[in-house]
Amino acid sequence: MIPKYFFLTKGVGKYKEQLQSFELALRDAGIQHCNIVNVSSIVPPGCKLISRERGLKMVKPGEITFIVLARNSTNEPHRLIAASIGVAIPSGKNNYGYLSEHHSYGQPDDKAGDYAEDLAATMLATTMGIQFDSETAWDERKQFFKTSGLIIKTANITQSATGDKN
Repeated sequence: MIPKYFFLTKGVGKYKEQLQSFELALRDAGIQHCNIVNVSSIVPPGCKLISRERGLKMVKPGEITFIVLARNSTNEPHRLIAASIGVAIPSGKNNYGYLSEHHSYGQPDDKAGDYAEDLAATMLATTMGIQFDSETAWDERKQFFKTSGLIIKTANITQSATGDKN
């Protein structure tokens, strides 16, 4: 069972009970009707990233749906939380890519997203033997990865929220 397509989605849910908050986040993400199963973070060779809209049309109610999940929650008033998925897709139809999950506190969307994207690209780069300085800023390494010709796409999807005051 090897997927041909994958898509990115995100959602936020707020409720006094954690389980209901998670259900509301699944609804916001559009996948509440799926039986979700968490998997690790490999993008199979040839698997295509498609739009959320196209992906949601492909899943059926009750279907077992494999996901890489980044999830965060808080009951602290005004606490900033974020959950992010990073993506790194290699060139070459026989190479696999990576997805990374990042869960943070106090990090805005752009910082959490860059971190997750960097993590996925770094995992992919190290499996491909790409040499780089991990202390170099992400934007510079991102450009380096893409110009190497070995990594053709990096991306992220991030959802942040703050804890309600009550």
